[in-house]
Amino acid sequence: MRTERSVRVGRRLTRGYLAVASIAIWSGVVHAQPASADLSAPIQLYGLVGTYIAQSKVSSAAQGSVVLGGGGLATSFWGLRGKEDLGGGYAAIFVLESFFRPNTGQVGRNATDGLFSRNAYVGFATPYGIFRFGEQTTHTYLNQILLNPFGSSVVFSPLIVQSYTTAYNNTVVGDTVWANVASYESATYMGLTGTVQYGFSGTTGHQGRDNLGLNLNYENGPLQIALSGQRVRSAVNMPNVEQYLYLAGATYNANFAKFYAAMQTTNTTTTEVGSHTYELGLSIPATQTSAVLVEWARTKQSAPKDKDSIRNTASVGYDYYLSKRTDVYAVYSYDKLSGKPSGSSYGVGMRHIF
Repeated sequence: MRTERSVRVGRRLTRGYLAVASIAIWSGVVHAQPASADLSAPIQLYGLVGTYIAQSKVSSAAQGSVVLGGGGLATSFWGLRGKEDLGGGYAAIFVLESFFRPNTGQVGRNATDGLFSRNAYVGFATPYGIFRFGEQTTHTYLNQILLNPFGSSVVFSPLIVQSYTTAYNNTVVGDTVWANVASYESATYMGLTGTVQYGFSGTTGHQGRDNLGLNLNYENGPLQIALSGQRVRSAVNMPNVEQYLYLAGATYNANFAKFYAAMQTTNTTTTEVGSHTYELGLSIPATQTSAVLVEWARTKQSAPKDKDSIRNTASVGYDYYLSKRTDVYAVYSYDKLSGKPSGSSYGVGMRHIF
């Protein structure tokens, strides 16, 4: 059984992405930031730096590779945010966040990312909710993070890699971040919070090719429920695509373990490709400062002419917290695509938040 101190440490280490992606802080997300962060400070500098070493081979690859990468369980980033009290429960806010690759010192997750490609928005916090205007992480992605024990990992989380990573035949069209977004996040009422994100295409001649995300979250004690629906009509390098995505899932913290489950479906109408993904996960405290993480995802993806493929991906990891801001981990992943030999990946890494 975990002590109260370990529970506090674990909670602090699981709140980072949503704490820096929005003003409202959601519990249960695998990321971290210092618990001493002062939201009333004029400007704050914060972030996460992580690296990992992995020998990786996915099922569809002819051979594997050995890499030293930036990120691992969480993509490295740094950010600036500010909040000015306007009185009467109103405040002006801004967030600027930049991905970077500590293994090479370069900006962005890749060469196409801009300087502030994680989040770049200004807005208002009000008694009735939060309004944001600018580039923003999609709330669908935030809910996917919430619904799996490996969080935002585009390397080790089966749900995330099957959704976004090209090597796993990603099912989701578009990025985890949308540009030109106006959004509203409601105040919490009886545990319910709703979010609407509308992304303007920003391209001449593509009026009506906008993105839309609708999300509903419920939290009551140990139970969390997340529902997301999004329509993508404007994606980077895919201007004429149209995809509908629906996600539903829940987590339950029973103290001796935390349980995760999710279902996701996509329908890319322009290419007649659809997918159905099912995910289960488990986080088990091993000691006062460590946990065992287990996750499995299965995706059946249909292609034109009734050619289907089934992918099963599973990961088992051990995460050890050296302090409230630093952890080290080891992960093994198994991957199997129908009609292909299985693949295996082994990785170790560390994260530090500031």
